[in-house]
Amino acid sequence: MGNMIHSRRKFMTKTYHLTKMLLFWNLFLAPSRLFRPNASATEKNMNYKPSDPGLREIARQKLHHGNSRFINPFKDEQKRNFRQLIKWKFFSKNHFRQYYPEEPVVPVTIDWAPIKAHKGLSVTFINHACVMIKDGDTSILTDPVFFGLHPMFTNFTPVQFDIKKMPPPGHVLITHGHYDHLDRDSLKMLGPATHIITPLGYNALFNELSVTYRTPLDWFDCFESTQVKITLLPCDHWTMRNPVTGPNRSLWGAYLIQTHDGFTIFVSGDTAYFQGFREIGEAFHIDLAIFNLGAYEPRWLMGKSHMNPAETVNAFIDLKAEKMFIVHWGTFRLGDEPVHFPPMDIKRELAKQGLSDRLVNLSHGQTLFIDS
Repeated sequence: MGNMIHSRRKFMTKTYHLTKMLLFWNLFLAPSRLFRPNASATEKNMNYKPSDPGLREIARQKLHHGNSRFINPFKDEQKRNFRQLIKWKFFSKNHFRQYYPEEPVVPVTIDWAPIKAHKGLSVTFINHACVMIKDGDTSILTDPVFFGLHPMFTNFTPVQFDIKKMPPPGHVLITHGHYDHLDRDSLKMLGPATHIITPLGYNALFNELSVTYRTPLDWFDCFESTQVKITLLPCDHWTMRNPVTGPNRSLWGAYLIQTHDGFTIFVSGDTAYFQGFREIGEAFHIDLAIFNLGAYEPRWLMGKSHMNPAETVNAFIDLKAEKMFIVHWGTFRLGDEPVHFPPMDIKRELAKQGLSDRLVNLSHGQTLFIDS
């Protein structure tokens, strides 16, 4: 009888942890049809084609606004659900598993003194999708996640510098609400007076954090000061924080940062490849494109939300950017590919196109210094 109770308890514990794991994965991998009971006919039939309005017209007509949630106008309704997650994690062959023992743990240590002393522009890759852009006396931080995710995810680049010694960010950009991009604990470390720039729809969360200095933006809206102009741009993604209320209660986006000296930086955020890159490249001159590259395998699951290396190179070509570097790799293994594969994969794809010299090869904790 004792063995039976022990086995049952063990089974229930495993089931509980499995359920928690699937719920967590569902929050940033795949919106389900189960969460779209009130989708309008417009929502169901929106699918971006070359003949459709351009990005600015989509934004002007607010075609990405639904009745109770935002709409991805670049895709048909998502059809993934828990069954596909279970298929991926338990019944699909993982071709990369043999490389997992090679994944390095690289603690992030940064000497902020030379970054603070530098009079020009600098870009520091901290971890995951977190980048510090320092433009003279102005510092911009993107998607800070300093403390890891759920314990089920190994943090391969733990932050080991004193966050209080980092240049205090004048602006924090949040691309979307997935937990590996919008982290409450990290934002609390920055203090309630920090200026937070987000897409629309995050007021309730920031009210809970007592963050009052914030600027919500719709696509093509701008925040502008004497030092910087920051524009929220469309991208092909989605967001969710609560599986009960469902996806896309808030908006998502990329950012274009036009610095005081005229240097322009594009921050892709999480996105699938879409023809909007070509439109953005026609509308803006981009000096540096920062692409999120990670969680791209397996393609049948990840391809609708994240670019793979070949698509990232195509997006770079579409943008007509001068230089590029990649983030969203090396910190958390969110897809099948090992955390150290994206830099190797992007170098291979750039070489195929004869673009190897366009890569800024930054790793975690490293800084690109740009003189005026």
